[in-house]
Amino acid sequence: MSSAPGPATPSSLLKTVVAATPMVGSLVVPLLVPLLMVRVSISAGVLAMVVAGSLWFVAMLRTSEMPEHD
Repeated sequence: MSSAPGPATPSSLLKTVVAATPMVGSLVVPLLVPLLMVRVSISAGVLAMVVAGSLWFVAMLRTSEMPEHD
């Protein structure tokens, strides 16, 4: 029998997204905001921080794994 991995199941894809969300947000925001502040304007950096922070927060809430409550 072959030990090759099968197609990604929705649960494994969700686990990957859950694991990647904090890492992506913590890497993209600190790189994006200062670059925009230097290249475009301070206002663009602040706006990017608000938008990216809000999207990251929503993504973290949507992909959070909470224990079941009875």
